[in-house]
Amino acid sequence: MCGMNGDYRAPGRDDYGRRDDYGRPSSAYTPVAPVQTEVNVGRLWAGGVAAAVVAGLVALVGLLVARAAFQLAVLSPAKAGAFGDSSTTALVAAAVCAALLATGLAHVLLISTPSPLSYFSWIVGLLTTAAVVLPFLGSGSVPVRLAQAVIHLVIGMAIGGLVSNAAYSASRLTLSGSR
Repeated sequence: MCGMNGDYRAPGRDDYGRRDDYGRPSSAYTPVAPVQTEVNVGRLWAGGVAAAVVAGLVALVGLLVARAAFQLAVLSPAKAGAFGDSSTTALVAAAVCAALLATGLAHVLLISTPSPLSYFSWIVGLLTTAAVVLPFLGSGSVPVRLAQAVIHLVIGMAIGGLVSNAAYSASRLTLSGSR
């Protein structure tokens, strides 16, 4: 067989001069080091704490709007006033804890799974959906249950968005062995 122009079998065409130990053209493939996620833990948890503050404030403001603007007795009787009773504190504390737990979940996913933010979004989305449906399983008027559901939805959206952004900004992909 002669080495005509365009003959893909002709030696030396695409091997760029590389030869293996037996003189055969070597493969152009060079293995790439595995990719891993490097997490700036301080930045992640600072964002998580900030998200927890926002989530607590979203819960408080949501209850204030429902009670003061719409005159709904959400989570406490109307005689308890705009700030309500201990159930207000419980919802605010639950929102803060949920944001901190979401930060912990994001941290674990960042160091252990491929596409961690995809899994995080699914988990937070499903938990938010469960929190939105929860008020409709109890008793009470429909407007009050709807107000609770909207408050839970906004809390979940705030936590999901803020913690996801904190996780994104606190992580970067690096090649194994390089710093």
